[in-house]
Amino acid sequence: MEPAVLESSDDSLKTVSLISYVLHLIVAVSAVVPGAQMGPVLLIVALILDMVKKADAEGTWQASHFKYRIRTVLWAAVGYTVTLPLWFLFLFPGWLAWTAISVWFLYRIVSGMMRWNRSEAMTE
Repeated sequence: MEPAVLESSDDSLKTVSLISYVLHLIVAVSAVVPGAQMGPVLLIVALILDMVKKADAEGTWQASHFKYRIRTVLWAAVGYTVTLPLWFLFLFPGWLAWTAISVWFLYRIVSGMMRWNRSEAMTE
């Protein structure tokens, strides 16, 4: 009976992880495509989902994905916050910095999804 419980728990974590990755992907794509801002609300939902379910994933290969997504969001937030003054001082450097952060965010989410799809832990 125990393996069925673990399998069910693993399926539940996979579903939560997929939902989180899809939400992150929507946000990442909309950050790169001009005029398609879906951003903050979906990102906050995905971040809360990851933070709440992270403990359930401990001891599984998926735990690294929860940590990876949380770190990705936090580092992107730091990057956007640090470069925010560039928008007020010089428009072009601000746009350039935010574009670079958005592309980095998209890259991290896509690479994480690819590893998750192969059931591989993140190596960071």
